[in-house]
Amino acid sequence: MPTALITHPACLGHDMGEWHPERPDRLRAVLAALEDEAFFTLLREAAPLATVEQIALVHPLAYVDAILAIRPEPGELVQLDGDTAMSAGSAEAAMRAAGGAIAGVDLVMQNDARAAFVAVRPPGHHAEPARAMGFCLFNNAAIAALHARAAWGVRRVAVVDFDVHHGNGTQAIFAADADLFYGSSHQEPCYPGTGAAWEHGVAHNIVNAPLRPGSDGTAFRAAWAEQILPALDAFAPELLIVSAGFDAHKADPLAELLLETADFAWITDRLVETADRHCGGRLVSVLEGGYDLTALAASVAAHVRGLMRA
Repeated sequence: MPTALITHPACLGHDMGEWHPERPDRLRAVLAALEDEAFFTLLREAAPLATVEQIALVHPLAYVDAILAIRPEPGELVQLDGDTAMSAGSAEAAMRAAGGAIAGVDLVMQNDARAAFVAVRPPGHHAEPARAMGFCLFNNAAIAALHARAAWGVRRVAVVDFDVHHGNGTQAIFAADADLFYGSSHQEPCYPGTGAAWEHGVAHNIVNAPLRPGSDGTAFRAAWAEQILPALDAFAPELLIVSAGFDAHKADPLAELLLETADFAWITDRLVETADRHCGGRLVSVLEGGYDLTALAASVAAHVRGLMRA
């Protein structure tokens, strides 16, 4: 089976300003990298619009309606917090981002693809149930996980996250449900200030592996090999979803970890192996952070090459 690439031009329409690190050029760089002939066999699909009901699997309906009602005039911004704003195209982009993650789940569950990479924006892992923050409006990975339950009857779903920032939103959504697993490596101290090693959830279904500023690939690989991956194996998910942030790269301007492109290839291979053991290979990867365009493009290419070997 092929690996799918899911994206949509509307995700370029979310524009928080030229100064903002989470800018449309991020997605352009990713998609340009995936035009290389090495990716010719990708199954390319357009991200659909998520429905309000699908987004409301995670976010209260009042919050969903409030976000979707924000429709600034072209060239204007509505600021939600110090880091997060909405432009004229943001509502559609957010619905396509959530819809792309849902489509990835559908493709792997109906055996049309073995794995999927969802190249969308805005990212999602900081979005809490009723709060936009950290560049995120809706929690795409969590929506995909709960969609897998609602539409496909999947009981045990894992989200793992190698973004340099802790996915506080995903943890908040998953912590009280023993059949949802969240595992994260991230820099500490760093935004958003959550993700301590002692935060375990109701059934040790939360596994955080904080890394000190200046940590390199050796520390990163040890955190996954010794902490997160063994816990993920013990959880034995039926579906694996990846919050794929590439801002732990040493070139990234927003944090201070020192990963190389090869480290993202390594973790991709380990996650593919885990999906093979527990999920019939079913893995959906959703783009999160990554703000140096060159490093982002190279790291995504390495990640997708790994998914294509699934």
